[in-house]
Order: sequence, then structure tokens, then C-alpha cells
Amino acid sequence: MSTSETPEAPKLYAAREPVFPRRVKGTFRNLKWVIMVVTLGIYYITPWIRWDRGPELPDQAVLVDLANRRFFFFMIEIWPHEFYFVAGLLIMAGLGLFLFTSALGRVWCGYACPQTVWTDLFILVERWVEGDRNARVRLWNQKWGIRKARLRLTKWTIWLLIGLATGGAWVFYFTDAPSLATNLVTGEAHPIAYTTMGILTLTTFAFGGFFREQVCIYACPWPRIQAAMMDEDTLTVAYREWRGEPRGKLKKGQLDPNQGDCIDCMACVNVCPMGIDIRNGQQLACITCALCIDACDEVMDRIGKPRGLIGYLALMDEAAERAGAHPRQLWRHIFRVRTMIYTALWAGVGVGLVVALFLRSEIDVNVTPVRNPIYVTLSDGSIRNTYEIRIRNKQPEERPFQISVDSEAPLTVSLEGAEDQVVHVPADELKTQRVYVTAPAGSRAALADRTELRFWIEDVQSTDRVNADTIFNGKGE
Repeated sequence: MSTSETPEAPKLYAAREPVFPRRVKGTFRNLKWVIMVVTLGIYYITPWIRWDRGPELPDQAVLVDLANRRFFFFMIEIWPHEFYFVAGLLIMAGLGLFLFTSALGRVWCGYACPQTVWTDLFILVERWVEGDRNARVRLWNQKWGIRKARLRLTKWTIWLLIGLATGGAWVFYFTDAPSLATNLVTGEAHPIAYTTMGILTLTTFAFGGFFREQVCIYACPWPRIQAAMMDEDTLTVAYREWRGEPRGKLKKGQLDPNQGDCIDCMACVNVCPMGIDIRNGQQLACITCALCIDACDEVMDRIGKPRGLIGYLALMDEAAERAGAHPRQLWRHIFRVRTMIYTALWAGVGVGLVVALFLRSEIDVNVTPVRNPIYVTLSDGSIRNTYEIRIRNKQPEERPFQISVDSEAPLTVSLEGAEDQVVHVPADELKTQRVYVTAPAGSRAALADRTELRFWIEDVQSTDRVNADTIFNGKGE
């Protein structure tokens, strides 16, 4: 074979074919509108919700306070050492994703994923500016001119404004929203705020406006993981080919008994935001948004055929439907062993977090013995140990805390820089107090190598108490 006849190597990447989904009406489209409004409303409005926390704390209901390493959620305040609450919420999110995928396929991807929600919003803007599918296809194919440039600039400007609002809403979660908004306008905000907004603006603009389905197909790992979450009982969007085939164009006034219900109108393809044909079976790109169901049902209504040519279907029911039998009841697909296990795990983690939240103390204490030296012999022969006690006051006002010890041995307590045994801790702060514990000369604690010791820290105002166990070191004679 000559060199000129050597076949070209296959391309590893295919250029993106633009997708122009057609407008559709129906139950699932309405559900997507509702979810879009709710999710975007929560995202954009939440930073502006006020919550009175007193004079020492920010009055923002939801706030990630990185400077002071705290997280506020309405009446709940999470400190850095309580990160297990955040970890628990992430575990619940993962289990919830497993649960919904096992029951209804990629329902998260089709309805609530941020990429889907913002892409839907961008397509809505695109349709409003450029027209529905046919108008957008014509505009794409025509040469650049004044009209095309005007429409594109208008669309891109609105997209950028949406991206800017997206980035702006995100940074408002990390500091007081009204104050930051003023600083952003006056140019006094921290450069990190402008940088974060710029990055999120551009990524939202690119992902929602240009990359769209490419993000779901190539960047997101979930399409490749979902297969492990689904089984033959999972309900997912599917084409009933045994009813639709052989497909063919509908001829006016003529009925072909050998033709299936599918009239090959391409409505299901034209409304798909991923640009796939559901009639080709399950595909990695399908996000189960169910818009093809609305489109097909609309066509079936017009031609007098029963709805459901495309619908939610479990693989287990396929053989029964082919034979003309009734499928299993919907609840049997959803409430089964696998989904109930996921639900039990999800609920267990949630209950554990709630219990831990209500059982946690309003006082956090950590006791660290000072080991250099291990003990000090005073002039009267008594033995003194030094400890550093870190007291975290979780109340919105300054509180006095009394420090005492509980031990079988006679021990006395004194605080560095304080005449009594009371330390005042500012609101929502951590204070380190050096504490001295002394055993009289010749006492058991002074002569023993180690003596068990328990510190008690009591809130003088509320009388709430917490304790911490440690060791008192003596001569060891």
C-alpha cells in the first residue's frame, strides 16, 4: 500500500454541533419552570435575609464567616471544631443523590442541577431575543450582519448580567451582603471579591451559554457513575419502541395497520436540550428532563393516539408491556429494598445530626497541661502544675466562667492575671487562660507520680457546666 493510500487516524474529538431546543408545553416543562424559580430564588435571595444575633454578631441569616471561621444558618452557629455537621450534610446529599437516582434515574440532572437550571435560563433568554428553534437555526446559518450582531450582542449582554448576578450572589454568602454591595459599587471591596465575581461571571456565561450539554457529557462524572445506582426497577425516560415501530409519516386520511404510533415528527428530538434521539434507547447524554414526554404527548393528542409513547418506564416492565399486560404499580418501583436502605441511611444521618445539634454544649473547653517543666516545686515544698484552658463562649454576649477542680487530693486553683477563679470570655470568642493547680507539700498528690484531676468550668450566669479530665504530676516518690 502506498503512503498516499494510508487511512487517516480517527479523530478523538468531534466539533460541537449546536443544539437549538424547541419550546414545549406540558407537565414536566411546568415542573422545570417551578424548580427553576424556586432554586434561583433561594440562591439569589438567601444572602439578603436578615437575622438578629445581637450587637456582637452579623445580622445575616446564612453566612460563611471565613475570617472568624464560623458558619451561620438562621439560629444555628457552627464552629470549626464542629465541621462534622458539614460533613454529615455532605453525606446526606450523597445518599439523597443515590436514592433519587435509584428510584427515578438522573432526575437531579434533569431538574435541579445548577448546570441544568442556568442553561434553561439562558435558553429562555435566547428564545426571547432570537425567537424559537427555527428562527435560531436560520440566524445561526446566516452571514454576519447588523441584525445578527444586534441580536447576539443583546443576548450576550443579558447572559453576562445573569452571570454577574450569579457571581455577586455567591460572594454575598461570605460577608455581610448590604455592606459588601456598597463596597462593590464604590470600589472599596477586597480584590478577592472582584476576582471571585469575575471568575463566576465568566464560567456561568460560558457554561450556560456555549458549553451547555458538553459540560454534562464530558466534564461531569455523574453520567458514568449513575449506572451503578440504577437497576431494572429504576424508572427512567424511555421510548416504547414495541408500540411506536415501525415508524412512518402520517398520511392524511390514511391509516396503515402495519405502522406504529410514531409518526417520525422529530418533536422529541427538537425539544431535547442534549440534542439526542430518545428513540435510540438509553444514552449517556440523556439527563431525563422528560421534555420529550411533553412533546410526544402533545403530538399523540393531535393525532388521536394514546399518550405514553415516551414516558417513565422500568426495564422490569418492558416484557409485560410488550405482551400487553399492565406494568407494576408505580409505588412498587419506588419503595423497594434498595431505596428503603438508602432512605434509612439518609434519615439515620439526619437524625444523628439533629440529636448532636441539640445535645451540644454552649461551652467548649480544651485543657492542655504545660509540660515544660512537668511540675514546679515552690519554696514551701508544695508542687504546682500549669495548664492552659481554652474556653469558647458561644453566647452573643460576654460571659463569666468559674474554674474549679475535682479530685480526691487537696488541690488549689489560681488563675494567671485574676484575683479570683473567674475568667471573662467575650461574646463568640475563644480565650486561653493559664491556670495553676497546687498540691500541698507532703500530700498524696505531691508525692504521687500521677493523680487524676477533673476541671469544672461553669457559666456563672446560666450555671451550665462542662468538665475536662487531665492528670496532675507529682514527684513520684
